[in-house]
Amino acid sequence: MSTDSKDPGRRRARRGARVDATPRPARNVNYRQLKNPFPTMSVFSDDEIANMHETALHMLQELGIKVLLPEARQIYAKHGARVDETTEMVYIGRDMVDAAIASAPKSIQGRAGARSRDITLELGSLVFQPGAGAPNATDRIRGRRPGSAADYKEYLRLVHHFDVFQMISPQVEPQDVPTHERHYFTTRAHLTLSDKFPFAFARGTPQTMDNFEMIRDFRGISDHEFMANPWVYTIINTNSPRTLDIPMAQGLIDFARFGQLSIVTPFTLMGAMAPITVAGAITLSHAEVLAAVTLTQLTHPGAPVCYGTFTSNVDMKSGAPAFGTPSHFQASLAAGQMARHLGMPWRSAAGSASNINDVQAANENQFGLWGCLMAGATVVIHAAGWLEGGLSVSYEKLITDAEVLNMVAELCAGAQAGPDEIGYETALKEVAPSGHFFASSQTMARYDRAFYEPVVHDYANFGTWRERGEKNASTRATDVWQSILAQDEGVDIDSDRLGALDAFIAKRMAQGGAQPES
Repeated sequence: MSTDSKDPGRRRARRGARVDATPRPARNVNYRQLKNPFPTMSVFSDDEIANMHETALHMLQELGIKVLLPEARQIYAKHGARVDETTEMVYIGRDMVDAAIASAPKSIQGRAGARSRDITLELGSLVFQPGAGAPNATDRIRGRRPGSAADYKEYLRLVHHFDVFQMISPQVEPQDVPTHERHYFTTRAHLTLSDKFPFAFARGTPQTMDNFEMIRDFRGISDHEFMANPWVYTIINTNSPRTLDIPMAQGLIDFARFGQLSIVTPFTLMGAMAPITVAGAITLSHAEVLAAVTLTQLTHPGAPVCYGTFTSNVDMKSGAPAFGTPSHFQASLAAGQMARHLGMPWRSAAGSASNINDVQAANENQFGLWGCLMAGATVVIHAAGWLEGGLSVSYEKLITDAEVLNMVAELCAGAQAGPDEIGYETALKEVAPSGHFFASSQTMARYDRAFYEPVVHDYANFGTWRERGEKNASTRATDVWQSILAQDEGVDIDSDRLGALDAFIAKRMAQGGAQPES
């Protein structure tokens, strides 16, 4: 958490300072609304980026994109796109794309369950999400297993515990919940176990409408208030190369019509479903995003939509996805340049292909994370907990990655250099040559809240570490997540709204629920 909850008396005794019974303010750094403090990096020149954008526009107009949903093709055609119904190809002119870029909002206000957790998505903002969409969960105690409803709730509670995760992700699939009822379970969990900005899959209009109604009524807002700002978001993945399938196209339309947020994310792997070069892969990804953004703006001008990409490379020996590679880093930088070229908030991703929470997993996730940070990503998905290229989420990895994200959040707060921080009178003047600053006035005024307190890192010396059982980081992370789940950290819930939510779910399930579209 951003607030240090450890006992200050114990910390004073450990550090050898004099005991002071005067209550001191708790250390409190805002992790909820972050701004990226790092200057953006570029991998290509401005001219090269402009040429990649022009190539993407040419691609959409001359090569087109395959759109499988008839309604989406009709929307494109109504506004002037050339559509071939026989081949399901849509050819989009640059004027239509330019108009869509102009109408897409450059700043998006996401409404969470608590106003203090509202988020702003714009260039310069920084939002983290945990690993998402995995079919399996894993931890040191129970091992690797198909995702379940119990795993979904536990993982959500862990995510809620850390303020550094400002958005709820799709997490892990609860495979023991039938698909026609799964959206009721996941949306109810998001509303009752957290007050952060929630997620909903775009798996067909019936499920989407159910989700919108549940969120609107549980939040106690009108239709107008619901449509005025996004209260929920979804992830839209194109099928690279150059295909927009039925549920994803329908999701773009449904979310746009009701003013809810779509984060468009082509998942392109260099050498597989995208060109083997960074420039080629990002140009393809950019074209697919432009086509999707255009559909949202044709449906409802001004609809909230976020630019996105998740581009890495495959291992050319096995064909398996690889993450946290130099090419992954470069692709993030290039995507950031493309997003800034449009002026739109955008989503990138970290992640790991490692099978367990080991040093490979840490290296890959952190290298990918720094690619996102240096690229100026607004939203970083898969920032924690993701293993096997998305086939599992790890409880231990969620904890060890959250430690790194906390430290990044600390950097977002910046450092001050006023007279109090320089401390001429309270530190520099007080301490004689060859002395120490442990007991200086400045140190005594700040020692209990000056530095970040780790969640899982252990700063003990070797002897003390051995006395404590020689626990490595993963073992300590197990202790952390078990401790969190042993606590009751529920959110405030209106009992009447909860009753109405459960009544709605019971009614819809009695009617047969809603099957996902494919």
